[in-house]
Amino acid sequence: MNIVVALGLIITFATGVPVLMQILKNHPRGLIILFFAEMWERFSYYGMRGILIFFLTQHFLFDDAMAGSTYGSYTSLVYLLPLLGGIMADRFIGTRKAVAFGALLLVAGHGMMAFEGRPATETLTYAGQTYQIDAEGRGAAREVSIVVNGQKYAFEAAENGLAIENLPAASPLPAVLPTGEYKIDATRDMAGVNVFYLAVSFIIMGVGFLKPNISTIVGQLYPQGDPRRDSGFTLYYYGINLGAFWAAVLCGLLGQTVGWWAGFGLAGVGMALGWVVFVLGKPLLQGKGEPPAEANLSKPMLGPINREWSIYLLSILGVGVVWFMVQRNALVGWVLGAATVASLLFILYVIVKVCESKAQRERMMLAMVLIFGSVVFFTLFEQAGTSLNLFADRNVDLSITPQAFQLLGVTVGTPAQIAAAGLSTSGPWIDATITAAQTQSFNAGFILIFAPIMAALWSFLGKRNLDPNPTLKFGLGLLQVGLGFMIVVWGAGMANSAFQMPLLLLGLLYLFHTTGELFLSPVGLSEITKLSVAKVVSFMMAVWFLASSIAQYVGGWIAGLAGTETVGGQVLNPGLALQTSLEVFKLLGLWGMGIGVAFIVVSHFIKGWSHGANDGDDHPGPVLNDRGQEDGNVARPAASTPSH
Repeated sequence: MNIVVALGLIITFATGVPVLMQILKNHPRGLIILFFAEMWERFSYYGMRGILIFFLTQHFLFDDAMAGSTYGSYTSLVYLLPLLGGIMADRFIGTRKAVAFGALLLVAGHGMMAFEGRPATETLTYAGQTYQIDAEGRGAAREVSIVVNGQKYAFEAAENGLAIENLPAASPLPAVLPTGEYKIDATRDMAGVNVFYLAVSFIIMGVGFLKPNISTIVGQLYPQGDPRRDSGFTLYYYGINLGAFWAAVLCGLLGQTVGWWAGFGLAGVGMALGWVVFVLGKPLLQGKGEPPAEANLSKPMLGPINREWSIYLLSILGVGVVWFMVQRNALVGWVLGAATVASLLFILYVIVKVCESKAQRERMMLAMVLIFGSVVFFTLFEQAGTSLNLFADRNVDLSITPQAFQLLGVTVGTPAQIAAAGLSTSGPWIDATITAAQTQSFNAGFILIFAPIMAALWSFLGKRNLDPNPTLKFGLGLLQVGLGFMIVVWGAGMANSAFQMPLLLLGLLYLFHTTGELFLSPVGLSEITKLSVAKVVSFMMAVWFLASSIAQYVGGWIAGLAGTETVGGQVLNPGLALQTSLEVFKLLGLWGMGIGVAFIVVSHFIKGWSHGANDGDDHPGPVLNDRGQEDGNVARPAASTPSH
């Protein structure tokens, strides 16, 4: 058994059984239906997130910059489309039908992702002759060589070019190919590439319908003022992170050891199970999430097609628009840029013209400070799926155990360690191998462990009037995400002769990123709903989603800066790759810590800007999404974030 799977089972059993017992004992039965459906939606998203960058760089042979920009386009649109899905649900089809429709789109998208198409190939041209680049395997098992006269030869970067190892004297190629005298070209299966873009477009549209609406139904299960509501969302939040954790563990394992199709396909199977349970569990939802005007849905809209099916049809056609955009990173950037400028101008207008008092103006300004902080935090935090994933693959020693050993008759170690120790795998043994994609489970695993501790801490401080103000919490969160990067930078001297750093340092990075997330995320959107002028709450919620989308886009661009030259999806110079990554991580760490300190300092001067918005009598209950942020219906946030 894989050691990460074994540890995951222990953590899940230890934390999951109490959660399940609480749901069954104290909460509406519909919560388990929503828990299961959202768990699988997050499983599909984080399964995709865990192996996508490797699929792009090793299957399609995109260079790091192109892979990062493609990833950024995908994730930024994932966080932008929920604006559309929330409005469609609130005004027309209702949240239940929106969730079911979104789940089907997700299943379709992941089903398409299981079609890999032919792997891309590369050729090297030198002195008018072309030589095939041979690439086999995935992840740590990937081997790349150049084929000369039918024989395979390994190669690496040289000081002034490309060095080919063990070439015979009569070879038509020199041992070192000077820089500028050779060219490497890639040939891709365009049918596979286009199916990929279509698949992610279906996934983006599916998340757009499902993500902003399922948590709204959770809130609707509890009557106004029900004391179980906050507890119910805490349990629901556990399900979200449980899905994220197992997605990284299983999809990461299958994607890099069995095949990309297996990792992506498993995510689709999980979402299909979630859809079946959600549909069959409709009676347990107590009639919640139904359309605001059921009769209007049956009225003709597009000729004989009624309004409900017209919305579904137009949304599927809208997948084509997403397909066009996701391939054009620059276009996504222009759209986000234009939306940002327009939003800032409108917010300035609201502050100057719409706000009727100093308190309203300062609350709006505080909301903008927090939105800026969230953009910075998630730009750094979301390096997990791109530059940190590639860093784990290329420059981290993924050995959990230093050598093989036996414990209670069970052999533990990697296959290589077990062979070196002369131990046998004929009996029970645990494979201590962890894939780079499985390191994505660290964040969700730490959430499962530390979220209850942090919740208890805030409760303890709140009872003693010591709970930090929102800006101070944001500053502490930014400080920690920056510190996480600096831990790896400061540990550069621990790299081995293969330019690989200890797995422990990467684990500590994710630990600090997770604690930073717990300081910042649960505060975010809750503050926006409380600080915004009533007339523009919906708009401000849209700006929050826009901020997350911007962070994803910028994060993809930064990931490209951390990249280095690859051939066949494998880095030529691991030493240069380590140096480049650490230089970018240092900048990210210093900026994160610097802006965090600035927030901490500024918090003492602007803590009064909330004007009582965080008083106990004016604190809406949480509607949590995958980051612990409130994620209610975008069109009518007040309906999904009622005050206590």
